[in-house]
Amino acid sequence: MKKGLPGFRALDHVGITAPDFDEAARFFEDVIGFEPFYEHGPFGSPDTDMMHDMLNVHPRAVIRRVKHYRCGRGPNLELFEYASPDQRREMPKNSDWGGHHLSIYVDDFDAAMEHLRSHGVRLMPGGGGPTIAEGPEAGLRSCYFLTPWGMQMELISYPGGKGYEKDTTRKLWDPRGEG
Repeated sequence: MKKGLPGFRALDHVGITAPDFDEAARFFEDVIGFEPFYEHGPFGSPDTDMMHDMLNVHPRAVIRRVKHYRCGRGPNLELFEYASPDQRREMPKNSDWGGHHLSIYVDDFDAAMEHLRSHGVRLMPGGGGPTIAEGPEAGLRSCYFLTPWGMQMELISYPGGKGYEKDTTRKLWDPRGEG
């Protein structure tokens, strides 16, 4: 029996809920460079359990707005503004269950770091060091940073590929267009 979903092709999108929709939209568009496509909402029901049954959120939760972005050659992004009686209002750390980060591939790592600095973005002090020299991640350089609302993101670059590639013919998806 074949493993996985029948007809599986690719990751289509990532959904992010931000505390200030307009601030997040400005950040993704003006600082990161995501391309906005369309926006819609609200979505919810004051009389049914539709939101719980469809999305596993509080029955009275409302999606006030959703904005859809194209993110270069990778998956799309959906930016959500939710209102919910039981909404948690803290960002998970990468080490928390459900923790996550978005990683942005760039061709010019130093220029991208300077761009983030010039926009007042908080870069994690341990990032942006030398390129990894050994192992499966050899050739990679990265730096974590925080959005204005505290969500973790990462700059990443490996213009010459990654170390693991020399040991296999199978390749991970490659934003450089080579895999």
